[in-house]
Amino acid sequence: MRGLVFFFCCLVALASKYHSLNLTLNHRKTYEYKYEGEVKFGSGKPNRAESGVRIQCNIKISGESPQVFILQVSDVTFAELNGITGKSDFSQCPKLSQRIAAQLAKPFKFEHINGHVRQIQAAPDVTETTINIVRGMLSFFHATVKTSPTVYELEEVGIHGMCPNNYATEINKQTNNMNVTQVVDIDHCRIKAAMQNGMAFAVLDKETKQRGESMISTVQYLYTIQPTEEGGMVKSAYALEQQHFSPFNVKGGSFRMEAKKEMVLIRVSEGGKPANVGQLQNRGDIVHKLVNSNANIPLVMQDLAEPKAIRMIKQLAEDHKNQIKKETTEDTLKVYQLLRMLQDRDLDEMWVELARNNEHRRFFLDMVAEINDDRVLKFLHKRFISKDVSANEAVQTLLIAMNHLQPRAELVEKAKEIMNMEFIKSNPHLWTAAMFSFGSLVYKYCAYHSPCPQAAVQPLLNLANEGLRNHNETKMFIALRALGNAGHPGSIKTITNFLPGVAANPVDVSCRVQSAAMQALRLTARRDPYSVQEIALKVFLQKNCAPETNMMAIMVMFNTKPSAALVSTLTAHLEREKDIHLASFAYSYLENIARSKTPDNHNLSIYCSLAMKSLAAKFGRLSYNSRSFRMDMFDDDLLMGTSASFNMLGGPTSVLPTEIISQQKYFAIGRIMKLMEFGIRSETLKQLIGPSIPGFKGDFSFSDFQAIYNLKNWESLPNDKPIISAYSRLSGQEFFFVNIQKDLLEYIKAVSPSAPKGTPVWAAIEQLQKGLSWHWTKPLLNIEARLLQATTLGLPVEIAKYYQTVTGITINAKAAINPPQAQHLGDLINADISLESEGVVGFTKDFWIFHGINTELFQCGSEMKSKAPVELPMKLSAKINVGKRVLELDMPACKNEFELISFSSNLYAVSRNIGDPESPKRTPMIPDEFNSQQQPTPNNWWRKANMCAKSSMYGVGVCVDYDIRRQYFNNEYPLYSIMGFTHAAIRVVPAEATKPVEKIHLEVQCKPASHPLTIRHLYETMRRIERSQEQSNSASNERETRNTPQPVVSIKAIAMSGNQNLEGFDVTLYNPSEGDTLKAQMIMSHIGDAANWKMLVLQPQCKPYKISVMAAAAQSPAPRQTLEAKVEWASVPEEMVNYCSRYIPGMALLYGFNQTSESNANQEVSASIVCASSDSIDVTIKLPKYTVFRQAVPLPFSSTSFCVENTERNEQA
Repeated sequence: MRGLVFFFCCLVALASKYHSLNLTLNHRKTYEYKYEGEVKFGSGKPNRAESGVRIQCNIKISGESPQVFILQVSDVTFAELNGITGKSDFSQCPKLSQRIAAQLAKPFKFEHINGHVRQIQAAPDVTETTINIVRGMLSFFHATVKTSPTVYELEEVGIHGMCPNNYATEINKQTNNMNVTQVVDIDHCRIKAAMQNGMAFAVLDKETKQRGESMISTVQYLYTIQPTEEGGMVKSAYALEQQHFSPFNVKGGSFRMEAKKEMVLIRVSEGGKPANVGQLQNRGDIVHKLVNSNANIPLVMQDLAEPKAIRMIKQLAEDHKNQIKKETTEDTLKVYQLLRMLQDRDLDEMWVELARNNEHRRFFLDMVAEINDDRVLKFLHKRFISKDVSANEAVQTLLIAMNHLQPRAELVEKAKEIMNMEFIKSNPHLWTAAMFSFGSLVYKYCAYHSPCPQAAVQPLLNLANEGLRNHNETKMFIALRALGNAGHPGSIKTITNFLPGVAANPVDVSCRVQSAAMQALRLTARRDPYSVQEIALKVFLQKNCAPETNMMAIMVMFNTKPSAALVSTLTAHLEREKDIHLASFAYSYLENIARSKTPDNHNLSIYCSLAMKSLAAKFGRLSYNSRSFRMDMFDDDLLMGTSASFNMLGGPTSVLPTEIISQQKYFAIGRIMKLMEFGIRSETLKQLIGPSIPGFKGDFSFSDFQAIYNLKNWESLPNDKPIISAYSRLSGQEFFFVNIQKDLLEYIKAVSPSAPKGTPVWAAIEQLQKGLSWHWTKPLLNIEARLLQATTLGLPVEIAKYYQTVTGITINAKAAINPPQAQHLGDLINADISLESEGVVGFTKDFWIFHGINTELFQCGSEMKSKAPVELPMKLSAKINVGKRVLELDMPACKNEFELISFSSNLYAVSRNIGDPESPKRTPMIPDEFNSQQQPTPNNWWRKANMCAKSSMYGVGVCVDYDIRRQYFNNEYPLYSIMGFTHAAIRVVPAEATKPVEKIHLEVQCKPASHPLTIRHLYETMRRIERSQEQSNSASNERETRNTPQPVVSIKAIAMSGNQNLEGFDVTLYNPSEGDTLKAQMIMSHIGDAANWKMLVLQPQCKPYKISVMAAAAQSPAPRQTLEAKVEWASVPEEMVNYCSRYIPGMALLYGFNQTSESNANQEVSASIVCASSDSIDVTIKLPKYTVFRQAVPLPFSSTSFCVENTERNEQA
């Protein structure tokens, strides 16, 4: 019995001993460890380039008190890796090793309580990057170790933040040591050590996340813990962190980060006097602290101590003075980095030096806007007080600066001061830009601070209320549009004061203000969907609203992603809707959503499909001015997609829609990015278009435009209402708005024939006669999107996207007028005007994606670099005589080759360090091991070509070159489609001419016709093409004998040489003659000594080549709607036949068509398109010797409208 009790006591003692295995340090002992940490970036595939860094050192820990310890680091070495996997190794970096060692040599103090690291202290001059490296070392002493249970989950603070942790413990029976496995789920941290910039305007899309991930991270720790009297001592520890990133779906291949670290106990000694640590400062706990990284641009490493910003700005201005120098556009990133390191006084000194030169001044103002903190606001504040910038300069700089500011509360307050400056209020365009950009800043601030204080948006609320109170429509309108940019839920109450049926008091505002109020809820719809849904439904049901306001309510409602119940409610009201224009818009909008394939509309498309079944019978065939059109697509493998919509909103009172809105969106990496949006609203313009206007017929012919242009009609318009308004939005943020008022009448008078000398138009003409020289350049950092987060090493891993453009325009021009004695603009109608001009228009776009470690000391990672320069040189002479309706252009013959457009891209393993900043290492991710004889394999794919089309007549040619190199299953993994070298270019080259060419002469001559060619006439002509071939032939045979068509437009393109031998082409468009209102003709003929052919379209009467074209809608037996087209020829140039025979089959197979050999009709090509379903078609193309076909070709839009329209035509026929 005693033995049993003794045994039981031993078990209890042993269990209690293991139960208290918290990681402990004895303050009376000194611990020495060997530490090594390294990180690598690459693709994870063999024979690929990779980069990385390695830190090795010794660690000594001694105690100051039971809970406070001193950490000392010695023998520090830093090495970097850049090369091919298996063929390259880490190489020492002595300069950087010394720099890091000097920082780590200083003592660090930390608290260690219950197995967790608390406060860390260090000397004031120790950088945050060094502290983070120390955090990576100390994280091995930061864990929760339990003996029971052996598997457990905890949410605890670590170097990555507050994250879920999974532990598993096991006792080694041979050594009595405990093996602990810890897995940290850093993808689901409640509070994550991460920072994101530049993506506030890209909306997170949860539905896309359900289809795949673009980034996955895992961290695992392995500990060997030896039991001691105090608890548990770390004998060895190992950590492995892996991160997979792709711009697409990671399951289709990814860039990979592998970070690992290891610590091994060398010895434990008793006693030892702690080092004299001196004065230390508290530097935080174990959580990685992200350094303010605005100056640490991941693509640039340079010596920031050297004052070279002024010199570089001057150099950039000179480089791009005449045309864009594509080799130096990347230097703008270096300037941005340098500017972000300067103090306020430095910026003021730069302004004094650079403002005197227009080129330097413009570059500086464009680039200083990218400082993105309070320094740029202080700089602009000084400029606006001193008024030493123009309103135009202020608008451009303020828009960029405010939209690129960091989202911090103190910057929002500083921006409020800018808004209230007298200089801002003195110019309406500048004031509008300030309001819009402040709204954008508030939106970005609220994206990172939730709940967002209402004080942030209060100035815009005050402006809206003031405008309503004083009946100031301009203030109301601008405030509402700025509130739309802000998207603040706290603005809903103010916005509803402008909406009928929702406001507490009756609303007495114009329709344009109501529409602006409804649009102001477009971004709030995501932040407070239920409130916006309620408001939108109330506005939709209001019958005293303008129809376009009701339609806008539908658009805003669907921005909230309504539930099935709300869609059903809307459907029920639509079934009783009597306004046919509102019903037409609503039905088409629902139809578009029903067939949408983007993830954000997945559930909504189902609800709308059900609604369509209820509404189709009543509204399915409506086709009015008020309609919505949408096209979209999405690829699950790429996790990418796009959508485009076009909405026309209006009512029965106008020929034109009241509002037209065009929107584009881009879906990628789990976010929805709104691209460009354009909107135009016809205000009092509607009074100038309609049957009430004398002379207006409604066919939009020349006479209709003359009726609209009648100045008497313009004079009757109200003075306080705009004629038309337009806006532009980028990333959902409105940045441009313009009202065209009645004062436009003065500008119209200035360009009327009776306008005398002294008008601005005359001044421009006189300046052009003297000679005009104009140059403009603009660097713009379009995108700077960055995601930084901690790694187990304490080094920040970053995913960054940069996109910048440098644009330049240079124009030199001089005009001459003969005769020169003109007194009115009308005198110029019969004058010969000549213009000599020379210049260049171009831009270069640079795009980067970076995945790697980025600190002020070193960088390593994977970097994709792309460049796309475009350059269009211009040198031409022009002659114009308006009275004779003649335009002549002369261009010199092509003597030198130039590149019109090109694109180059490659993926690299990169390494940079501050020890040698001018010598970065860059290795192509895929080694350049290709040769022209190498055969393609699944792991080796190469396409290279040089194709030229040259004209011996004009002595000029166009060449297309491309060189594409890929490896590793390019077809299976989408990521690898961008992993490799790419170069493509379009070049204009001289060609060997049959005769010497001095210049190319282009002549356009318009002749008056008794029957003007109207828009409606052209439409009717196209309708006629759809009739059957028999009807076309019989009608033409009757008319050919009676009527002689009149030439309307003649275009000649002629190569001219010194002896005036001419050769080229002539294209003449003939207008129908009297009694033949449904026919037009075009003849193309060869000019010159060897001219031997002409081709006529729409009437087969030319010799020796004859072609006829027919297209018609037909009803197939199914019944399925069919569109048929046929091209017949009696004789055509042999080259045309050979070209079609050679290229059509290959192109068809490339696009997934099948081919069969068949004997079809000779000298004929026919095509048949059949509606297979609402979103696909069957295509069959028959050529003389074979047939190509493909079934169920997907459409990005619905074919329903095509089928319905052609059914109606067949019924009418």
